[in-house]
Amino acid sequence: MSGRPQKHSLTLKGHRTSVSLEEEFWTAFRAIAAKEGKPINALASEIDASRDPDVGLASAIRVFILQRLTAQLSD
Repeated sequence: MSGRPQKHSLTLKGHRTSVSLEEEFWTAFRAIAAKEGKPINALASEIDASRDPDVGLASAIRVFILQRLTAQLSD
């Protein structure tokens, strides 16, 4: 675990954007997208559309992942 963010490109509403997340978050994000049967770009677009404009996309993705994993723990 390096803890250093890894930059990856995503396509949101037809536009490319870069998001920096730690590799562990990318792994969890891909797993959640696969479990939901969605491409990672589609899931990122959903998160982007529902986030507070004052919150960065990377932060919104991290919180989304934490909420999903927390929900799984309480099941």
